[in-house]
Amino acid sequence: MSLTIRPYQAGDRRDVLGLWVECGLVIEANNPERDIERKLGVRPEWFLVGLVGGAVVATCMVGYEGHRGWVNYLAVSPRHRRQGLGSLMMQEAERILSAAGCPKINLQVRTSNGDVLAFYQRIGYIRDDVVSLGKRLEQDQPFDPGDCAGG
Repeated sequence: MSLTIRPYQAGDRRDVLGLWVECGLVIEANNPERDIERKLGVRPEWFLVGLVGGAVVATCMVGYEGHRGWVNYLAVSPRHRRQGLGSLMMQEAERILSAAGCPKINLQVRTSNGDVLAFYQRIGYIRDDVVSLGKRLEQDQPFDPGDCAGG
């Protein structure tokens, strides 16, 4: 299976949102449409989309503020898992960040998501002894996942 990785394009929106819903990445606390808009304002070329046969099957948002790199919205379609696509997406994220001079990547995984934690451990990530804290500065409008059903 050949994966093509390229930057997100406006025509990808529905498929990307559908993939995120399918992968369980959309929660009530955030609006993925707003997350896309925010990312498009900051290094939009680092919003990666993985394609197989022209279909969106993977995504990865890459960020770097000068201290740590971040990975968000790594997603692989359930039909395409366990074929190395997540590893390929992460290799591209690591390549981008390394080229930017980034010394370390941070990412967050919900503690209930054991499969994803195991994936990251398999590709060399270790648990840091930290507590993740957050504070919302604005409230997102609710997102209707039905708008992208079947994505």
